[in-house]
Amino acid sequence: MATGLENLKIYKMAVRLEVFVYRVCNEKFPKEEKYRSIDQLKRSSSSVPNNIAESYGKYSLGTKINHLYIARGEAEETRSGIIRANKKEFISYEIASFTVDKYTELIKGINGYINFLKNQQNKIK
Repeated sequence: MATGLENLKIYKMAVRLEVFVYRVCNEKFPKEEKYRSIDQLKRSSSSVPNNIAESYGKYSLGTKINHLYIARGEAEETRSGIIRANKKEFISYEIASFTVDKYTELIKGINGYINFLKNQQNKIK
């Protein structure tokens, strides 16, 4: 029962990463980070697929692109938070490296989708 959104590669990737970050936060981070690093990472990682979904549901190309910019910013925030979590020794280098690589891939995918929509927008003008 996949809709168009669930078939969108960047959306599927963002959801998988959100779940992964959630699990890493729950399993690896110290409990005293619950209202600091954990909360921020969970919120930023969940904001990525939320903004992609919101973009998908919008009619105007400009509004779609705006929400993708927000998704890209939230992905970068999550990526940065994972790097800092490794520096604070909350997570291993291997987990951080894997996650950072996946978020970098996602950001590239979001950029590609933005460029696709901009091309569509230019065709209309």
